[in-house]
Amino acid sequence: MALKIEPIKPAKKIAVHQVGEALPRAHYQRCPQCDTLFALPVIKSHQSAFCPCCDAKVRDGRDWSLTRLGAMAITMILLMPFAWGEPLLHLYLLGVRIDANLLQGIWQMTMQGSPLAAAMVLFCTVGAPLVLVTAIAYLWLGNILGMNLRPVLLMLEKLKEWVMLDIYLVGVGVASIKVQDYAFLQPGIGLFAFGSLVILSIMTLIHLNVEQLWDRFYPQRPARRPDQKLEVCLGCHFTGFPDIRGRCLRCHFPLTHRRKQSLQKCWASLIASFILLFPANLLPISIIYVNGSRQEDTILSGIISLAHSNVAVAGVVFIASILVPFTKVIVLFTLLVSIHFKFQQGLRTRILLLRFVTWIGRWSMLDLFVISLMMSLINRDQLLAFTMGPAAVYFGAAVILTILAVEWLDSRLLWDAHESGNPRFDD
Repeated sequence: MALKIEPIKPAKKIAVHQVGEALPRAHYQRCPQCDTLFALPVIKSHQSAFCPCCDAKVRDGRDWSLTRLGAMAITMILLMPFAWGEPLLHLYLLGVRIDANLLQGIWQMTMQGSPLAAAMVLFCTVGAPLVLVTAIAYLWLGNILGMNLRPVLLMLEKLKEWVMLDIYLVGVGVASIKVQDYAFLQPGIGLFAFGSLVILSIMTLIHLNVEQLWDRFYPQRPARRPDQKLEVCLGCHFTGFPDIRGRCLRCHFPLTHRRKQSLQKCWASLIASFILLFPANLLPISIIYVNGSRQEDTILSGIISLAHSNVAVAGVVFIASILVPFTKVIVLFTLLVSIHFKFQQGLRTRILLLRFVTWIGRWSMLDLFVISLMMSLINRDQLLAFTMGPAAVYFGAAVILTILAVEWLDSRLLWDAHESGNPRFDD
């Protein structure tokens, strides 16, 4: 259920609109995405609230308790050894069975001299999910023992986009289609455990209400009066005045008017990712040996060969591996140029584009996950072998850099550029 809220005008106009009388129990908050100051009434547990200016979600209505989240985390911990260590697929080639699992594929990538690519896959499929469940367990235990929970709560919000178990599961399907022409495949017990782990992780991320956890462990009195000096914390999204050290009262994150060096870091990562995309698309990303013959595939040629078996899956890989990375680069370049030249038109379109690339960017890791899984099928003594090409490292690095570029871009700068000729607030 969405809750309609009203923005706050400049301080000198508040008495005219009588916002305080309309919402006597309201507190005042700034939107972390557009910096609008608005009155937020008391909302119920099943309600969600959205910014009246940019339509960003400022309060989430999901309210799973820490006990339920802890139960989900424990279940995920029990499933992880089976999901990561047991075979996801059984490949039968000339009467010989070859098992493929997640950890074996990562190990094979490391042994072939690509520890960087292996580290990317390891973090997104093992490290981030493990940190997620450990953090939830730490919150439950740390609350009992009186530990400092602020670092864990700050990390949880940033961790969500790096848990990519669902993308790896799609990669299992893509890898199955790629090798079905060469050998017979059967699902392994690890695939069922991994599928269950994916479902539980998605449910946990959907119902993980970090704001509710902040209110539970570190409650703070909200601002009851509008003041243009109120600052929103980008760490915990609490709106208030800084302490004597210039930090957020709730999470102790430094409060700044705008994120420091946002444009510089975004430009640097964008330029680096753009450069890396050229070798990522021109060099071979995979090398397959069939009956002693060597076949090299770039990202595009691999998609074309995959289209012969399944056009729909080839389309998914094309979108994730080619369309999304280049689209992110173009969109980010456009957004940065609009900020530098203070474009005032098309703000809504730019905001929608930024949110779209934030949501879709993680799917570019699909190709790297497919390679990781197929690496576990390597057996030089057999007729079928698969190795990773040099483009994989460049591609993975480019994807990571574009994700970081979106993370580092302060969306409030878009609103500053839009309002450069018509400031929202009086000085």
